[in-house]
Amino acid sequence: MEEARLLKAIIETAIDGIITIDDRGKIESLNPAALKLFGYSFDEVEGKNISFLMPEPDRSGHDGYIHRYQSTGEKRIIGKGREVKGLRKDRSTFPFRLAVSEVQYENRIIYTGFIHDLSKEKEAEERLKEYAAELEELVEERTKSLKKTVTALSEAKEEVSLSLEKEKELNQLKSRFVSMASHEFRTPLSSVQLSASLIDKYAEPYDNKNISKHVSKIKNAVSNLTTILNDFLSLERLEAGKVEPTFTPFDLVTLAEEITEEMQMMAKQDQNIIYQHTGLESTVLLDPNLLKNCMINLISNAIKYSGENTFIEFNTEITGTQCVVTIKDNGIGIPESDHKHLFQPFFRAHNTGNIPGTGLGLNIVHRYASLMKGELYFESTIHTGTKFVLSFNK
Repeated sequence: MEEARLLKAIIETAIDGIITIDDRGKIESLNPAALKLFGYSFDEVEGKNISFLMPEPDRSGHDGYIHRYQSTGEKRIIGKGREVKGLRKDRSTFPFRLAVSEVQYENRIIYTGFIHDLSKEKEAEERLKEYAAELEELVEERTKSLKKTVTALSEAKEEVSLSLEKEKELNQLKSRFVSMASHEFRTPLSSVQLSASLIDKYAEPYDNKNISKHVSKIKNAVSNLTTILNDFLSLERLEAGKVEPTFTPFDLVTLAEEITEEMQMMAKQDQNIIYQHTGLESTVLLDPNLLKNCMINLISNAIKYSGENTFIEFNTEITGTQCVVTIKDNGIGIPESDHKHLFQPFFRAHNTGNIPGTGLGLNIVHRYASLMKGELYFESTIHTGTKFVLSFNK
C-alpha cells in the first residue's frame, strides 16, 4: 500500500504528462499534467479512444498502428519515442515528445505514454532561426559592402600605381590603402560583434550550450580580426614614420590600475591579474598612449599563452633613476632557439600551435619602447613561463 501511494504521488506531481490506454486504445488514466496540457477534465476523456487527442493524419492511423503492432510486433513508437502533435480541447495543436512503453498488468496489456511538451523549445527554435536569418542578412549586406569597398580600393590602387615612379610615392599609397581598409573593416566587424552579443542575450533563457559556444566563436573571430587590423595599422604608421612620442607627466599607478581592470575582463576562467606598485612616486614623464599600448599587448600575450587557473603578475616600479614595468606569467614559455628572433616582425615561436596571432605585437612594443628611449627585454623557459620588462631612464 505504501508503495502504491508513493507511485500515485509521483505520477500526480510529475511535470510531464502521463497517459495510460488499454489494448484497444481506450483512455484509462491521465495525470494532472496531461489534463492541463490537453485542456480537458478526466470525465471528458475517460474511456474515449486516444485518437481523440490527435490531429489528422495521426487520428485516422492510430488504431491501425495498434492493430498492426499486435498482429506483427512491429514497433514504431513503443520503446523508441518520437516527436508528434497533440490536439487540445480548444482545437489548437502543440508539439510534444512521446515515449510509449508496454506494461503487463493484471493479466492484460496496457500502454503508457509519457508526454514532454516541446512548445517552448519550438518557439525558441523559431526565434533563433529568425535571429540567425537576420544575422545572415546583415553579414551578407556587409560582405557586399566590403566587396564594393575592396573593389573600389583595388581599382584606386591600380589607377594610382600606374602614375607612381618612386618608391616613396608607392609607400604613401600603401599607407592610405591600409588606413582606409582598416577603417572600412571596422564598421562591419562592429555590426557582427553587436549582433552576436544580441543573439547570446536573446538565447539566455533557453540555456543552450551550442548557442553560447558558436556565439563565442563569432566573438573570438571578430576580436582576432580586429587585433590583426590594429597590428597592421600600427606597423604601417611606424614604417611611415608617423608615430612621434608625446612626453607628458601622468600617474603611472592610475593608468596601470585601469589597464588591470580592463584586461581582467578578457582573462580566461579563474585567470587573475595581480597588480602591484613599488616606490613612493607614481608620476612619470612618458607617452601614456604608447606605454598603454605596450602594457596591453604584453598582458594580452600573458593571457593568451597561459592556461586557466593561473596568475599574471603585473608590477610597476619607480626608483630614483628608472621606471620599470614587469609582466610575468607561468604559461607555455618561449623555446630558447626562438629567443633571438622574437622581436622580428611576423615571427611567432614554434610552440604557439593554433593560438591566433600576427607575430607583430612584440615588434611594435619593442619599437614603441625605443621611441620613448626605453628598452624591452625578457626571460623565458619552456613550460615554466615568461617575464617581459620595460625599463625607462628618468
